[in-house]
Amino acid sequence: MPVQLQRSSSDEEGDEARIEIVPLIDIMFFLLAAFMLVSLSMTQLHRVPIALPAASTGIPDVKTPPFQITIDANGVTTWDQKIVTLSEITTRLKNEPKPAESRVLISADAESRHKQVIAVLNAVRDAGVEKVSFESKSPNP
Repeated sequence: MPVQLQRSSSDEEGDEARIEIVPLIDIMFFLLAAFMLVSLSMTQLHRVPIALPAASTGIPDVKTPPFQITIDANGVTTWDQKIVTLSEITTRLKNEPKPAESRVLISADAESRHKQVIAVLNAVRDAGVEKVSFESKSPNP
């Protein structure tokens, strides 16, 4: 039903004000697309920033392991962006339903100490995990 406005005597008969819906729908689609693009551009990788060492003999792994432990240049060990101790790593892995079938990826900064990497590896192995990988980057050709 069109909206009736007050008319003066000089207005012509038959002019009615209407609300057009098509431009409103166009604007709504534009806003939806704009919000979608902005929200996609705001997504980031949630990882601890580390500088991986290069390895020319590394084999790419297409499957992402469910557990990723990161060691930064200062030797701080994190799991899911939370700082953990070696005993916490062993406990969390032992609490998994089948720790022997679990896969763990250790990502160590190129400047991290070898001692810390081996300590994390020992904590993972103490939990009974057999499948352990180390993350590296491929060298530039």
